This record gives sequence, structure tokens and C-alpha cells, in this order.
Amino acid sequence: MGSNAATAKTPDHVAQTATQSDALPDGGTVLIGIFGAKTAPQALVRTASGRVKRIKNGSRIAASHVVAIDAEGLILERNGQTRRLAMPGG
Repeated sequence: MGSNAATAKTPDHVAQTATQSDALPDGGTVLIGIFGAKTAPQALVRTASGRVKRIKNGSRIAASHVVAIDAEGLILERNGQTRRLAMPGG
């Protein structure tokens, strides 16, 4: 039983509809998405170096400590100051 899924090319009109150019800013730490249970959400973050990391409460990212994750984004703490890393497009 074979599958053509691995060899099938995505039609151009589908790729254009499903792809947004410049959806994420270049450089810096960028929140890609939030997933998981509401009681223990996790996030995917792209670092300034381009690496994608899975993040949870208590994780460290870009010299900051993740103190919360909610539907709107991450709350990061660094040197006693907090900032929100928001979901893109929000």
C-alpha cells in the first residue's frame, strides 16, 4: 500500500494561500505559537539565532525567565522587570 503524499507537490495556489511572507519579524526572540493543556500550556519560540525551542513555565529563553504562558503570549522576567512576548498578528 503506497502513498503519493511524500512525492506530491503542493499546488502553487495552495502554497500562496497558506503562506504569509513577513509574518514573523526578523531577528530577536519571536513567539510562534502556544499549545497544550490550559493548566500547563507550552509555547514554540524562535530565538535570534533562528533555533526553534519548546518553552514551558520556568524555562529560560534569551537571558529571561518564563514566568507565565497564557492565550495572549509569554510573560518574561529579566533583572526584576517583566515584559510580554505577544502572539504575532495580535
